[in-house]
Formats: sequence, C-alpha cells, structure tokens
Amino acid sequence: MNYLKTGLLLAAMTALFGAVGFLIGGESGMLIALALAAVMNLFAYWNSDKMVLSMYGAREVDAQTAPEFYSLVQQLAQRAGLPMPRVYVIANEQPNAFATGRNPENAAVAATTGLLHRLSREEIAGVMAHELAHVKNRDTLIMTVTATLAGAIGMLANFAMFFGGSRDNRSGLGIIGSIAVMILAPVAAMLVQMAISRSREYEADKAGAGISGNPQALASALQRISGSVEQVPNAQAEGNPATAHMFIINPLHGGAMDSLFSTHPSTENRVAALMQLAGAVGGGSAGTQQPAYADTPMASGTASVPVSGTARRRRSPWGNRR
Repeated sequence: MNYLKTGLLLAAMTALFGAVGFLIGGESGMLIALALAAVMNLFAYWNSDKMVLSMYGAREVDAQTAPEFYSLVQQLAQRAGLPMPRVYVIANEQPNAFATGRNPENAAVAATTGLLHRLSREEIAGVMAHELAHVKNRDTLIMTVTATLAGAIGMLANFAMFFGGSRDNRSGLGIIGSIAVMILAPVAAMLVQMAISRSREYEADKAGAGISGNPQALASALQRISGSVEQVPNAQAEGNPATAHMFIINPLHGGAMDSLFSTHPSTENRVAALMQLAGAVGGGSAGTQQPAYADTPMASGTASVPVSGTARRRRSPWGNRR
C-alpha cells in the first residue's frame, strides 16, 4: 500500500509540474514543462549523489581511514544483502545521517562527525541500518526525483510572474492568477514531497530495525538526534532546505512537529512504532538475528576521520560523547 501511495504521489507531482506549465504557457507550455521535467530527472538520476555529497563537503572514508565505522557499515550491508556502499563522513557537529544514490549498486551513506562522536556504537548501527534500508527500498532515487521536481515547480512558478499566461491559453493568468500560481504551486509541490518522505521514513525504521537487530537502539538514536538538532544548527542544511527530507531526522530547526509541513513523522511516533516492534519480537532484537554491533568487539585504537578541507586529526568515531 505504501508503494502504491508513493507512486500516486509521484504521479501527482509530475501532473502538477505539467499543470503549472499549462497555466503559464497553455498546451505548448505544458509540453515544455514535461520535457524539462524528463531532462531534470535524467540529470538527477545520474548526478544527484555527487551533487548532494559535494554540497555537504562529505569526504569518503575506507577501512584505513575510519576502520570501525567502515567495518560496521560493511557488516550491516552484508546482513541486508546489499553491495557495499561508499561511506562518507561530513564535518558537522549536528548528529545526523543520510543515504543517496540511484540504486543499491551505486549507493552512498554519509554520517556527520556529530553522529559518530555523540552516539553509542549500538545507536550508530541502528542509524546506518535505517539508511541502508532506504537504499534497499530504493527510496534514495524516489526522494531525489521528488526534490528535483519540487525545485523545478518552484522555478516555473516564478516564471508566472513574468509571463502571466500565453496567448494560446484562453483564460490567461493575469496578475492575480500569476501571484496565486507563484505561491500555491510550490506549496503544493512541498506537500507532495513531504507526504512521500514521511511515508518512507516509517518503512525505513521498520526495515532498519530488522537489519541492525535492535529496534530499541534505533529508537534511542532517534531521540538523541532529535534533541541535538534543536540545539546544534546545521548551516549547510539551512542553506539547502530541499535536502532536509534526506536525513534521518529533519536537520532544520523547528522541523520535529508531526504536522502537514513536516518532512518527517514526529520522533515520538517513530519511537513508539519501534518500541511496539521490539515488544512484538520479544525485546531488543528483531527476529532471530543477533545485533550487528555484537559481531565484533570495539577496537581500542582510534580512527582517522576527515573533519574539514584537507585537515585531518586522530579521533575515535565512537568516543567523545557529550
């Protein structure tokens, strides 16, 4: 049912894009808008992961530069039956994470230094399992397409102020119609985008709990991240709000409300669903699997984690919790 809902919402987003084009330029405007949507989606399909990772200054790590973090993601990917994704670290003190990529074979997961320093190994495992669930469910492509279309609809709406309808559109927008399109079209696109994002978060929580083997740890991680987001700003996300839906918790201040204008369900609702899942399967482990973090003891050394630009320093990705 959730996949059907997502498909219908994507169709609504595309139809809205065409409708805005029709209001601005009649039939020819609609055709141009749909053609533009196809081109933008094709571009996003091949380049969205690179764009987002570059936007946040993410640095790729491996088994040498961040052995514990990389090893944990590797274990989780194996448990999920996924190819090993590329692993990135973002120099940002706000604890958060996201996944990107057009398919499981070309996926990447990224975590902030704040996540690695503030959360326990069990909680980090839950977070990264959630992101891998997005990869497995191919949500990363869906979210990229919706973000691209939402941005394009906003761009088209701005054109309405300049053109105000075309000659082959008999009704003509006029100044009032142009203002209405400029305001309402982006809002409608945002609502569709948020509805898709929220429906996929619950699914990723459930699947991620199964991958990590510990719904309670993921629930704890969601609570800790949500509390930190309110205190630690993320300037990169604030400057690129269209990417907020990609993170496990909305990185924007004031984004925790479970309202019509939230990109994520409320943390309380997500935690309640996870605790219900934990109770249904008998405690902290989902199914019969052992938690992923229990497979290998934590190393006593430290890992070199890229923190900014070309500078690096020795720091444990599991310690320094505040």
